[in-house]
Amino acid sequence: MDVKLDPSRDDLPLMANTSHILVKHYVLDLDVDFESQIIEGTIVLFFESGNRFKKRSSSTEVACLSESNEACKFRMPEPCQIPVTNTKTFSSKIGYNDFVICGKGEKDTSGKDGNHDNQEQASGISSSKYCCDTGNHGSEEFLLVLDCCDLSVLKVEEVDVAAVPGIEKFTRSPKLRNQIVHELVALPADRWREQLDYYALCSQAPGCGELLFDTDTWSLQIRKTGAQTATDFPHAIRIRYRTKPQGRSVTWTSDQSGRPCVYTVGSPINNRALFPCQEPPVAMSTWQATVRAAASLVVLMSGENSAEPTQLREGYSSWHYYVTMPMPASTFTIAVGSWTEMKPEICSSNDLATERSFSPSEADFRYVGVCGHMEYPCRFQNASATTQKIIPHRVFAPACLKRVCQETLLPLIPPCLSAAFSVLGTHPFSRLDVLIVPANFSSLGMASPHIVFLSQSTLTGMSQLCGTRLCHEIAHAWFGLAIGARDWTEEWLSEGFATHLEDVFWAKAQQLAPHEAREQQKLRACLRWHRLQDEVQNSPEEMQVLRPNKEKTGHVSDSGSSVIRHGLNPEKVFMQVHYLKGYFLLQFLAKTLGEDTYFSFLRKFVHTFHGQLILSQDFLQMLLENIPEEKRLELSVGNIFRDWLESSGIPQPLQRERQALAECGLAQQVSAEVAKWVRVNRRPRKRKRKDREEVFEKLLPDQLVLLLEHLLEQKTVTPRTLQSLERTYHLSEQDAEVRHRWCELIVKHKYTKAYRDVERFLQEDQERSQRESFSCICL
Repeated sequence: MDVKLDPSRDDLPLMANTSHILVKHYVLDLDVDFESQIIEGTIVLFFESGNRFKKRSSSTEVACLSESNEACKFRMPEPCQIPVTNTKTFSSKIGYNDFVICGKGEKDTSGKDGNHDNQEQASGISSSKYCCDTGNHGSEEFLLVLDCCDLSVLKVEEVDVAAVPGIEKFTRSPKLRNQIVHELVALPADRWREQLDYYALCSQAPGCGELLFDTDTWSLQIRKTGAQTATDFPHAIRIRYRTKPQGRSVTWTSDQSGRPCVYTVGSPINNRALFPCQEPPVAMSTWQATVRAAASLVVLMSGENSAEPTQLREGYSSWHYYVTMPMPASTFTIAVGSWTEMKPEICSSNDLATERSFSPSEADFRYVGVCGHMEYPCRFQNASATTQKIIPHRVFAPACLKRVCQETLLPLIPPCLSAAFSVLGTHPFSRLDVLIVPANFSSLGMASPHIVFLSQSTLTGMSQLCGTRLCHEIAHAWFGLAIGARDWTEEWLSEGFATHLEDVFWAKAQQLAPHEAREQQKLRACLRWHRLQDEVQNSPEEMQVLRPNKEKTGHVSDSGSSVIRHGLNPEKVFMQVHYLKGYFLLQFLAKTLGEDTYFSFLRKFVHTFHGQLILSQDFLQMLLENIPEEKRLELSVGNIFRDWLESSGIPQPLQRERQALAECGLAQQVSAEVAKWVRVNRRPRKRKRKDREEVFEKLLPDQLVLLLEHLLEQKTVTPRTLQSLERTYHLSEQDAEVRHRWCELIVKHKYTKAYRDVERFLQEDQERSQRESFSCICL
């Protein structure tokens, strides 16, 4: 492998050799077993090789990555003794040893269950012919490398797509398997339904030969004897595998009602512990998945269709989802649990149409301009979709949270979706599910295609936290999903935009007057300034840079593999620098250009780049090209790189704005209230009668956060003052952001009477308490 890993560093490797061959479609067929906490089944991958890889050269030779740097031995299978005619006939009860075949005379060291783990070396033929020589590139055979971690791979085989009945209808070469896949992958967008059907049929075709495979810590490597190029390598392969209970891509836990559930957690390693895949974002693919689970459970997934269960044998049901918009495999999401569904009671005929009305199956595409992405059924070219303000949506949650979801969350979705449409235009995705995930979820929210996870913490207090977080995740439909970063180190292209847009969407969702919206946004900017200050004072400088690879951003090795700097650093999960500095950069640009000019450009940018991957310069160059010369001032891509993206600390242009942030009217009101509390705190226990009582103003949730942050700067706050604070603002009933600061005050000043509030916070708001594990919140 041409990626060299230093085990002492915290970089995340992306091992897939995407420069040689790309996955275009995944078909997953899985069983979810809560008793063993295992997901198992098959995944069929359909490939397309690049034209420039007809001949292999030394620069594209791939060597196995192994921790010991020894040659990797590949398993040499004998002909399969169990005929496979249909992957759906596989049962979770079939013994795994049925799928393990070792060379004759070899001792089977693949484990008592017959599996082949990432961290174990499987047995096989040790002849140098099948070795992956890391030094001399001794093998002349093509090596497919997939990202894979914490999985037990049981069997890999080529799929005989030529055996599918009727396959000759759309191919000129019905006997050439790779040509069949090539023509299937290349079907035009208006034949997407037929394409999905044939993908499903091909995935169920019999195997036509097992493939050599091996695994190491981070990858699965596959060979076919005699296949010397990516073009020769099978373009449809089936992998039988199972996850591990401790796998880092999913969490097995219990929901708030105490019922078992499992969901993808957005872990730093993404989905490679859920299924073998190509993780680099350039590997944009579609997928379809069939998932079987107990009939009492609901399976949610990133899919265009609102799936309904199909009853199977007694006690089990099957769910099927699909996606026709190519996306990185990291965006795939699944959640299985005893979720209760909630839908809006009344749907406006103007805004909420039936799913069928806006399905890609409709043929009434009206092409307005030309999209720059690869071909797929694009909503930006669907006349109906381009006028749909509110997409169909549902809410799922444990039964115990049904009432609060109906009261707090469900009514917020339509105005937030409508606000997003008014700012950016066409919704990139046709529908939205919102799931309240278990209490151990480590974030306030996570967005994936067609589905958003929200923390239960967003449901407490007033609607402020729930609304802003919902707007943040909705914004990711455009920035982070429909438009993704080509280099994952440029997280600001996702999080900076979502943080910036959440304020804009939320102001419109509340139907605030322009001056009210500006005041609230200035207050939030003031809060973010404080957080950015704290972050740069308490984090390593190298992790404060938004474009750490500088001129090498977006570069990969000859094979397509790369590493994400600090991708495995546990502190990085809790850092906000990409959110905050990215937000302030976009605020700076909007102020410099004028909001009308800026948002007009943003809509144009979305229309130009949806369905594609970008780098920072793509956004900045188009921005500067589309604004009048007189508004550019001294702006240039180079200056923005220097001042904002490639330097640590607080950017110089932002430091000059500090005073303006403090002059916000809502922030000044907080300062006046802080002064009152400081006077109260300084009064003796027995005060004179002539001392008048302080009258405190009613504050917004964000103002309360700022107030408590200021009070945290006080060296001493008496128990009497803390008690008055709680009574005045009912702090234990506020949202999680307010209660987080309240708990910090409790701990700092050892206010034992309120320790119950800290205990509740640690139990119910784990995403906040985990974030503060680096702070003073731990008792």
